[in-house]
Amino acid sequence: MPGPDVGVSLPTMSRRGERPGDMAAAARHAEDLGLESVWAVDQLIAGTGTPIIDGTVALATAAAATSRVRLGFGVMILPLHPVVWVAKQVASLQHTSGDRVILGVGAGGDRHEASWAAAGVPRRERGRRTDAALRALPALIAGHPVQLDPASPATGPSAGPALQPPADPALQPTAGPVVQLAPAATVPPILVGGMSDAALARAAEYGDGWFAMSVGAVADGRARLAELAAARNRPVPEVTVSMLAALTGDPALPDQDTLIRSLTDVDGLFAIPAEYVRDTLVTGTPAQIAARLAEAADGGAARVVVTFAAGHWPRQAELLAQATALLT
Repeated sequence: MPGPDVGVSLPTMSRRGERPGDMAAAARHAEDLGLESVWAVDQLIAGTGTPIIDGTVALATAAAATSRVRLGFGVMILPLHPVVWVAKQVASLQHTSGDRVILGVGAGGDRHEASWAAAGVPRRERGRRTDAALRALPALIAGHPVQLDPASPATGPSAGPALQPPADPALQPTAGPVVQLAPAATVPPILVGGMSDAALARAAEYGDGWFAMSVGAVADGRARLAELAAARNRPVPEVTVSMLAALTGDPALPDQDTLIRSLTDVDGLFAIPAEYVRDTLVTGTPAQIAARLAEAADGGAARVVVTFAAGHWPRQAELLAQATALLT
């Protein structure tokens, strides 16, 4: 079986007191190395205050610096954003990048608690807001008229109504105002992220793809996703999976104990619970990483997005490219 497409997370986050990386240089480097895609995480306040660059700005910067590599949100937290602005930004990025966007979306997790308060979004409403946004996004991006539905939950920081695509071109005069964005754009592939039953159901209902959080969960998750998609008479969404990796051969890579402490630091970039970190982190030579990439493909993943746990980002990207070359 051929290996999966391989993308890489841009250095949009940094340790406290440090500046995030150079998005343009990183994206160019990834493209020059032949990697398929570059990705940006999305969060308003990451953890307890980890510095993070806005994902849309990071991908716009990457788009301007490249010509081929695809541009992925990994993932955008939909409930934190008014859906009309999500659609406007995604459509604009499609135009400026030449239709290279992959729109990964999710409902958000519990680690980034400060984001919900800062955005004025009740965390308990995140699932309903995400569903409402997913119903509206394709039509908004494509430039179709979309009518506000006052009965739906809010899809943005304000308490305003959610957006729903009209079921009928004859828009009801008693409903909310009609929104039609321009210029229209190609609707990008929409990947729904998350490991919960609700996330899988959401991916089966709305997604072109599923963004899984670990290689080990791909096979079982994909089997369940196939069942859910069949029940909805929809094709099985394509699987993209995240991998946290530290490739050896980089002088800047810390020793294993230091790396583990960094990954489990509650104020750090990842704040992974200690009991999960060794199962989450993939370490080794390019050949060993290539074996894990092949394992992901065998489990049903069409793409793996690698985030570097530590080390010198450009060197880690070079080692990842070596691993990818071993799959061909």
